Amino acid sequence: MVDVTVRGAGIFGLSIAWTCARHGAKVRVVDPFGPGAGSSGGLVGALAPHVPENWNEKKAFQFDSLIMAKPFWAQVEATGGVSPGYARLGRLQPIADDRALDLARQREGSATELWQGQADWRVVPVADLGPWCPPSATGYVIHDTLSARMHPRRACAALVAALGVMGVEVEAEAPDAGQVIHATGLAGLEELSRAMGKTVGNGVKGQAALLRFDAGEAPQLFADAIHIVPHGDGTLAIGSTSEREYDDPSSTDTALEDVIERAMRAVPVLHGAKVIERWAGVRPRAKSRAPMLGAHPLQPGQFIANGGFKIGFGMAPKVAEVMADLALEGRNNIPDGFRPEASL
Repeated sequence: MVDVTVRGAGIFGLSIAWTCARHGAKVRVVDPFGPGAGSSGGLVGALAPHVPENWNEKKAFQFDSLIMAKPFWAQVEATGGVSPGYARLGRLQPIADDRALDLARQREGSATELWQGQADWRVVPVADLGPWCPPSATGYVIHDTLSARMHPRRACAALVAALGVMGVEVEAEAPDAGQVIHATGLAGLEELSRAMGKTVGNGVKGQAALLRFDAGEAPQLFADAIHIVPHGDGTLAIGSTSEREYDDPSSTDTALEDVIERAMRAVPVLHGAKVIERWAGVRPRAKSRAPMLGAHPLQPGQFIANGGFKIGFGMAPKVAEVMADLALEGRNNIPDGFRPEASL
């Protein structure tokens, strides 16, 4: 007996399966390529919020998910015994000029209201911070305490281990049974676009690098539009590019070398760190730019969870909650802008 079949073992599929299993459902996960085989097998793992202003349903949803992340990943690790590399250590961002400094200070006040006292957005003098702080033209940086880090591959492995304890394995092939949720990433978006004769989503290639550099429990950095994320295993991830046009989805090239060079200029303490891995992959982006959640446009009675793009890991706990509510209880708590019709 199977209550839920989840097709796709990326971060959305695995998180949904985990949440459904925790609700007592008998779950099957099906992916011919195995867990974390697509863009969920990347390197960076920057769980970062939108700026605290012009609040909307997407920003509110992401905020809720980032707040949910600590207990979500703690339970995954406690169940399966595998660390996802999660830690909410915050983020530092250099402030480029006086106009940006004024705006950042305005956002201190809006963050107090919009983040409900659960996290801070503060303007801090560089002089108050140590050598890990990136140089800043104004002498100030933004320090938010909502951003967190995780290791994408380890997070997928942690979910697989926790699901295994719950009696759920990732199968290469299996028939549909029970409620069916399609979390098939880029392949799913391409299938939808072909069937509907128009683009409902596309792939955006990203390139990233992993360095041998132990920053300890330091906050992540966002400098020169680059995410610089220390992991708990003595490595540090740098990324990523956003490429709409590409020939080879899995190759790295001079675009990544440029990202590495810019990161080392922005954060001088990284000079001399050895690059131990280069990665490229294609992330699924729905036309609406928000995750596509709800009734599947092509499969009556079935569901879709797709389009995580760059924020899939940050959105995963809340996506899993609303999809489990929908599939198991028939409760639709999905924001209008996230429903498939927003991209159709």
